[in-house]
Amino acid sequence: MAETVAVVRRIERALAATGLVVAGVAEGQWTNPTPCAEWDARTLLNHTVGGMRIFTAELNGTDPGAEHESDWLGTDPRGAYAEASETDRTAWNRPGALDTTVHISLGALPGPMAALIHFTEICVHGVDLAVATDQQALVDEELCEELLAVMRGMGGFDAYRTPGVFGPEVQPAPGAAPHGQLLAYLGRSVS
Repeated sequence: MAETVAVVRRIERALAATGLVVAGVAEGQWTNPTPCAEWDARTLLNHTVGGMRIFTAELNGTDPGAEHESDWLGTDPRGAYAEASETDRTAWNRPGALDTTVHISLGALPGPMAALIHFTEICVHGVDLAVATDQQALVDEELCEELLAVMRGMGGFDAYRTPGVFGPEVQPAPGAAPHGQLLAYLGRSVS
């Protein structure tokens, strides 16, 4: 039980860390390329907010109101993230949230597994956005270390290395910070 509660605390930390990065994105940086080769900063944040909205709807038993890749940001990416972050945090802290079966594109998942996937998405895409907008100093390096340890401890992580999700592990730069090691483990090339 303690480990399942710990993943919710990690989601909260990832939401906060990513929120700092989102708040620091300059207006001209929304078209910057990201470590996700096909996405610019705005597309990556839109995907992240869409995922947050879908997880929130699943946890609350409601309809998210749009598809994952719909335009969730509108004219206010920062405000959209802040609002989605708050409702996401509330949903994961709802009594019984981890007892919920969550239905996402990967299938029907038990709450703790869904929470781990969601934590991964928020943490990694927050780092992607930080790299894309030169805000690596805002990354929660301890959280990146924790996620990397969880992934390495899973054993069969290669099952998730599919096109569009995670690529083959690449060599991190010499002396890479934990966020660089995490991105390299997930197949992202970061200089």
